[in-house]
Amino acid sequence: MPEEYDASHITVLEGLQPVRERPAMFIGSTDSRGLHHLVYEVVDNSIDESLAGFCSHISIFINRDRSCTVTDNGRGIPVDAMEKNGKSALEVVLTVLHAGGKFDKNSYQVSGGLHGVGVSVVNALSHWLTAQVYRSGSWYMMRFVEGTMSEGLTQGEESLEDMVSRYTAWYGSPPPGESPTREEFLALYGPQMNGTSITFLPDKKIFESVEFDYDILAHRMRELAFLNSGVSIRIRDDRSGDSEAFSYSGGIAEYVRYLNAGATPIHPDVIALGRKDQENRIDIEVALQYTAAYSEQVFSFVNSVSTREGGTHLEGFRSAITRAINSVARKRNLIKEQDLTIRGEDVREGLTAVISVKMANPQFEGQTKMRLGNSNVKGIVDSLVYQSLGEYFEENPKVIAAIVERALLAVRAREAARNARDLARRKSTLETAGLPGKLADCSERDPSKSEIYIVEGDSAGGSAKQGRDRRFQAILSLRGKILNVEKATQHRILKNAEIQALISAIGTGVGETFDTEKARYHHVILMTDADVDGAHIRTLLLTFFFRYMKRLIEEGYVYIAQPPLFRVAKGKEERYLYSEEEMKATVKEMGDKGVTVQRYKGLGEMNANQLWQTTMAPEARTLKQVKIEDAGFANEIFEKLMGEDVDARRDFIKRHSREVMNLDI
Repeated sequence: MPEEYDASHITVLEGLQPVRERPAMFIGSTDSRGLHHLVYEVVDNSIDESLAGFCSHISIFINRDRSCTVTDNGRGIPVDAMEKNGKSALEVVLTVLHAGGKFDKNSYQVSGGLHGVGVSVVNALSHWLTAQVYRSGSWYMMRFVEGTMSEGLTQGEESLEDMVSRYTAWYGSPPPGESPTREEFLALYGPQMNGTSITFLPDKKIFESVEFDYDILAHRMRELAFLNSGVSIRIRDDRSGDSEAFSYSGGIAEYVRYLNAGATPIHPDVIALGRKDQENRIDIEVALQYTAAYSEQVFSFVNSVSTREGGTHLEGFRSAITRAINSVARKRNLIKEQDLTIRGEDVREGLTAVISVKMANPQFEGQTKMRLGNSNVKGIVDSLVYQSLGEYFEENPKVIAAIVERALLAVRAREAARNARDLARRKSTLETAGLPGKLADCSERDPSKSEIYIVEGDSAGGSAKQGRDRRFQAILSLRGKILNVEKATQHRILKNAEIQALISAIGTGVGETFDTEKARYHHVILMTDADVDGAHIRTLLLTFFFRYMKRLIEEGYVYIAQPPLFRVAKGKEERYLYSEEEMKATVKEMGDKGVTVQRYKGLGEMNANQLWQTTMAPEARTLKQVKIEDAGFANEIFEKLMGEDVDARRDFIKRHSREVMNLDI
């Protein structure tokens, strides 16, 4: 008989327990993205203070003990007792979901942290958290362990030295003039010395890793400084000594110039537009510039929160810019052919744009706020941007002429690319047995049960074909390094034989015609040699997928195989190892006598059985899933590593050279 199901089986999770039990519901994931999201949640509160006009400086410190500190010179979280329960407001904000000033329309007109769970979620997912509040020369402190208060509210008076030290940390230099007394300092700088400091150590029982990545955080802080021209943001990594300060009076226009550094603009000035819809309480800022590049860079934000999956504000912008360019181009007779229409994809080629919307009551899809859902925003953004762009183009005829000429080139390239895509489709594996790139298909026809290994060269391809399980594993062997799509036209890219082979084998199409439903494999696995050439080939392939099949990555279809670097054997015992450190430790463990070490320079050096056992057998292999944690950051990295700007690439390599443990030359 089954056990009786009654009220005793119902569990009620109280306080912050639900967050610790189901962290992904609140921060999206417990991987690197979720880890860094903790910092963003705290910083968002400081940004909200800035948007409300009370904060000018924010500092982020990655501490040596792996904790993170976020400080600001806002008003400071209230510490007085709440009328309802007698608890300090600071305790309530840090321990109760959906508690905070964001629900009081008089406190914040605009806010990114509108769900009201940010800091309390950070507290719940931290091993420990310390909150300090500074108000009128006094400081208040409260400590928590795993979301539960461990030390109640304490209060003390700050010394003059402490206030001067904090002033210097916030503003980057000591206060001007001669040393005042404590009372004189408070009289001069009292309002500036209010603020909040949150220090937290992520709980390693919850997160896959608790190591903060300086570059990821610095990218986001730079982004926030661009989006909020009145705030200065500093970040320092006490582990490495790296530090940067960001402050941009030019706002998102400066952001576009930053994104286009190293590119060739087709019009000199960044087009900056700003409009307010008083009735709907929406502020819209748009900055854009066209370059000679072939890809588009469009980033959208709502209340400084990156909406990396777009939403109604992005839809409105795209509709407006297409309509405005066509309208003014027709009016000025810049399009000679009557039946020719410049489409959305044509006006987006070479476009760099930032769209920033600040509004009350945005409706985000999910706590991580990846997509804006307010249906009325599309029409508002469309109308305001269309009108503003039309006026700008009327006043700047040379700019619209250059943009239309650029778009017409894109029209012709689109037609050539369409012909290339048609050719690739005609050569699909469903229609012909012969494919460039030598595809050895699998017998399984269910895409969810099928996988394709993309390898380079006949030697590696031969081992993979012999070692695979033919029922569900396909092998596509490419000839040499594929084209660097970051530096080539779409027409040239889609005529490339190896890229045609990729498109045909995977089956989804590319660009505007991409359709995940047509994917012939749900595991697309890049398997390259474990050396510099292999890493370069893998990067070229990832660049192609990021630019032309991004949805394949976003939906979790792309993986990287992890072939071993060494085979260490003694007698009948053998081990496959993935780093020189592992190899040395294993040799030491086995004893030197009779130990043989084989270094694999390439996949072709492994026989079919070894390749299967180490890299292809589902029960034994290690695959790394490719994810896009931050689209803007990923875009920046691909531009630096694969683009035309040699100086930017050199600086990046110099900066990260110390992270290379073993360089295989």
